[in-house]
Amino acid sequence: MKQKVIAIVGPTAVGKTKLSIEVAKKFNGEIISGDSMQVYRGMDIGTAKIKIEEMQGIPHHMIDIKNPDENFSVADFKKYVQQYIKEISARNHIPIIVGGSGLYIQSVLSDYNFSEEKRDDALTKKLEAEMEAEGIEPLYNRLKQIDHVQAEKIHPNNFRRVIRALEIYEKTGLTMTEYQMHQQKEMPFDSMLIGLEMERSMLYERINHRIDLMVEEGLVEEVHKLISEGYSNCQSMKAIGYKELIPYFRGETTLEESIELLKRNSRRFAKRQFTWFKNKMEVNWYNLTPLTISEKFNEILIDLAGFLKS
Repeated sequence: MKQKVIAIVGPTAVGKTKLSIEVAKKFNGEIISGDSMQVYRGMDIGTAKIKIEEMQGIPHHMIDIKNPDENFSVADFKKYVQQYIKEISARNHIPIIVGGSGLYIQSVLSDYNFSEEKRDDALTKKLEAEMEAEGIEPLYNRLKQIDHVQAEKIHPNNFRRVIRALEIYEKTGLTMTEYQMHQQKEMPFDSMLIGLEMERSMLYERINHRIDLMVEEGLVEEVHKLISEGYSNCQSMKAIGYKELIPYFRGETTLEESIELLKRNSRRFAKRQFTWFKNKMEVNWYNLTPLTISEKFNEILIDLAGFLKS
């Protein structure tokens, strides 16, 4: 039996941290940061590092393990995280990887096996059109006939997963269950990826608000401290949240210009994150709105309970 691992992914500011705490409390989990920048000490506000009081007593790993002038690669991340997964599993706890650094997370879960079946846009659109015309029930019933094991794992309202399972079958001739068994021969863990998404204008509004809060909490002072400690030319300082403010301290831009640039870069980064996860990994997506967050979190907890029992 392969060790079960949960991963919570998606663009910045979408709500991954809040969900991760709920999942950890429900399933006796420990959280592993999947963010490539949260490993650095002193880079707290700009990386949206979780605060002690937000952890609610849940153990967190891969935070504050390097100085800003130390190198840290995908290979390093993979080595550290796979070791943490072993240690957490030995305590009979569930490892939960949380973050937005897609390649880093993929390196752990896929063991650099990038052979996942690519999406067939035409087939996806055909199935989506059927759903819009007839509703999800006929598609879900078709899935139950084709692959009852997968149907039991998928909530009938999770149309993305229903469509993906049917797409795999129509394209490869394999059921999703058969396909996953084939893939898992190459995978070091039995993993389930939970993806959070949000309507773009709503997400961008949350990103802008988060950056305003970061500035209020002392982001400018944090960057100034790192510069004064001699880290301005380090690779870590090229990250979003830091590189935009360095020109301000050189007198090349105003603070307002630097903050606007940071917001723009963060929005663009969120778009790239979302595109990357959509194209590169087999993610179960859940769309959030302010009114449905609680409902969606409950749905995710139900789906994860099914995964952990299987």
